[in-house]
Amino acid sequence: MGKDYKKYVDEISPKPKYLKNYTLAFIVGGIICVIGQIINDLYLKVGNLDKIPASTATSITLIFIGALLTGLGVYDLIGKRAGAGSIIPITGFANSIVSPAMEYKREGFVLGVGANLFKIAGPVLVYGIGSSIICGFFYYIFTLIK
Repeated sequence: MGKDYKKYVDEISPKPKYLKNYTLAFIVGGIICVIGQIINDLYLKVGNLDKIPASTATSITLIFIGALLTGLGVYDLIGKRAGAGSIIPITGFANSIVSPAMEYKREGFVLGVGANLFKIAGPVLVYGIGSSIICGFFYYIFTLIK
């Protein structure tokens, strides 16, 4: 009975269109990266920033754009079509932080969105800061050994 059911499910399930999905992910991910490069070039040329501050400002800008588009409901529409092409860039990080918090907007922006935003971002920040301290410690130790 189990094999018959599995066969039935396989027959009626829609077949994924791998080539289309891969192509869309590649194109959308590439577009996000091109937008990031344009922003970086603007910070370098128009903003007269050096390479590292321009890169930092670009990351912050892309995170802001990803969070804003998530809040407006646009990023989820992009994600439905692009899949990994929208998840892998840094804008996907912003989406993964903001999206769950938006479920609580009925409770208000401070106690709803704001409080729940830190529930999601908290572990990311804790592990990110903790791992950077550990890496910094090892870097410091290895530079002392030389």
